[in-house]
Amino acid sequence: MVAGSARDTQLLKGVLDMCLLSIIKEEPSYGYEMVRKLQSRDLRLVSEGSIYPLLSRLEKGGLIESYLVQSHEGPARKYYRITPAGEAALAEWVAEWRTFRDGVDHVLGGADGLDR
Repeated sequence: MVAGSARDTQLLKGVLDMCLLSIIKEEPSYGYEMVRKLQSRDLRLVSEGSIYPLLSRLEKGGLIESYLVQSHEGPARKYYRITPAGEAALAEWVAEWRTFRDGVDHVLGGADGLDR
């Protein structure tokens, strides 16, 4: 059996791209800011080291784009914003996620001793 934190990590890997796109859609953000936003929404396993490879992949895929903004507290920060292709992908992923979530809820709701 997989330990709790390892299971959480595996579950998160499947949805982190979608969560990042959702955060970026709300407003352009830089890496550390995204981590803080995700952690404040109970995704505490997320770290800067875990999101930068994903941000790079999302950017290479044309779903987000980056730009530099001067900072008063050091070097310029790399911000990310969602592209129209990213918005379309996010809408599709959210629909798929909700269908999957509903199916899992349906299965778990039918299991003895598990409440919905």
